[in-house]
Formats: sequence, structure tokens, C-alpha cells
Amino acid sequence: MGRLNGLSEAHAAAAREPEAFLRVSLPSRPVVRPVPGGRSGAPVQVRRRDDYGIAQLARDVGRAGGGALIFSLPMLMTMEMWDLGLYLDPVRLLVLVLVTLPMLVLLSRRIGIESTRNWRDDCLDAALALGISAVVCLVVLVLFGVVRLDEPADVLAGKIAIQMVPASIGALLARSQFAGSSGEGNESPREAREPYGGELFLMGIGALFLGLNVAPTEEMMLISYQMSAWHALGLLALSIGLMHAFVFAVGFAGGSPTSPEEPWWSPFLRLTLPGYVIALAMSLFLLWVFARLDGQEAGSIVMTAVVLAFPSALGAAAARLVL
Repeated sequence: MGRLNGLSEAHAAAAREPEAFLRVSLPSRPVVRPVPGGRSGAPVQVRRRDDYGIAQLARDVGRAGGGALIFSLPMLMTMEMWDLGLYLDPVRLLVLVLVTLPMLVLLSRRIGIESTRNWRDDCLDAALALGISAVVCLVVLVLFGVVRLDEPADVLAGKIAIQMVPASIGALLARSQFAGSSGEGNESPREAREPYGGELFLMGIGALFLGLNVAPTEEMMLISYQMSAWHALGLLALSIGLMHAFVFAVGFAGGSPTSPEEPWWSPFLRLTLPGYVIALAMSLFLLWVFARLDGQEAGSIVMTAVVLAFPSALGAAAARLVL
């Protein structure tokens, strides 16, 4: 009789406040927040970090580790990068990491290891990408015999930190490049239409990444010594021309063909020239970080910057196609 009375009271409570009754009675389920206007323009579902299971986390970390390895492998096998880790000014190395960190946060907002919609998760993603990159670089350099675990801490940190920057970019780009056709990786960042500032930012990321691949090498200085002013002008014109052709003229996948009504000089002035200025500025920054400008005269600095801006400009153009 007492049990029947209890059931009657429960039914009465459910009739008065059905929502409260369901909250108490139903088992808890993962919270999925619909976010209107996702990257593809359609509502997307974003899971909170708490909702991730171990399998999902392992998949994200493994994918980020693979991206870090693939993107950084050329530099991990470059002798100049090993030496720079030994004698490079720690202040310049710290500046490189500090400049890269906000770029990683912004890149996480655009792509990232997982889908995020708030700055806290973007900061965590950037920190996770740096941590994964540090582990990947340490393991590979130890296996190559470049790093010994009994080395002084400052030497060890220098050798790892200089490799972490390109590796962390690869870790964050892994989802856009290697995500499969299942799970939340279905939301393709490529479908998004970037605002003007976002396109310039992506070009900066591409210029930084490709510039990092060649800036530490001695060949950069050797090429600049062999060039005349006319060679530099020709290389500058070729860099700008290829940037414009890659994105607007030759029809690469991901490019931005112009409409017949739009004059050719409009995208040239709006994106190509600012993109080259970004690539040139990124080249000067990398040359300073790697101490390639120390003791150089102004003319030699311009020559070296134009040489490095060639691959950086191609990286900026490719970033607009790939990302």
C-alpha cells in the first residue's frame, strides 16, 4: 500500500512539473551543444572537452602526432637545425616561440586538433599541440642520436624548442589534412569562406612554415651572394607572379577564380601584394631569429630577404589553396 502511495505521489509530481521529473528520472547523457552557422554554414554539433572519451582523445592525439612528424621531418633531418639548437641566442628562440603561440591559438580556432568554439579550448589545443610536438621531436632526435638525455637542460631545450614550431603547426593542421570520413572530422574547414583578415592570417602561417624549412640552411646565404640586383628584381617579380597565378589564374583546386566582371588588378592589389608583403616580413623575422642578418649590410639583407621570400611566398599561396 505504501509503495502504491509513493507511485501516486510520483505521478502527481510528474504531472505538475514534467521537465523537473525528467531531469531527475532520466540517466545523464553527454551534452551536445548545437552551434548555428558552423564553418560550412550549417548547424554543427560541438562536444565539450568533458564529453570526449579515451578513444576519441587517443585518435585526436595520434592524428596530431602524425601531423607533427610529417610536417617537421625535413627539419628534424637537417644538420643546420641541430647546430642552431646549440648556439642560437635563447632570447631569439624564446621570441620565436612567443610569436608562434598566438598564431597557434588562432590556427586552432580555424582548424585545430578538435572542433572548438571558445578561446579557452583554443588555448588548450595550442598547448596540447606544443606538448605533442615536443614529445615527437624528442623521440625522433634521440633515435637519430642527435640528442642525448644526459645533455645539459639548456642544450636539450634549445634542440627541441627550435623543432617544435613547425611540428606544432603540423599537429594543428593534421585534422584538415588527414581526418577520415567518420566522426566529427566530417566538418571540412575548406568549405568555410574566410574573411579578409583570415585569408591574410593563413598566408602568414604558410609563409612561416615554408620559410622555416629553408631559413636555417647555408644555401640561402650562398644564393644571395651569387645574385645581382637584376637577379633579385627578377626573383621578386617571379614570386609575386607565381603567388597570383597559383590562387587566381591556373585553376588549382582551392583557388579563387575571378569573375569576368572583376578586373585582374583587384585581387592582385587586395590579396597578392599584401600576401607578398607578409611573406617578406616573415622572411626578415626568420632571418633575424636564425642570426642570418648579423653583421650584414643593408644591400645584403635585402638580397637575402628576397631569396627567402621566394619559398615563403609560395607557402603563403599554397596555404590559401590547402587550408
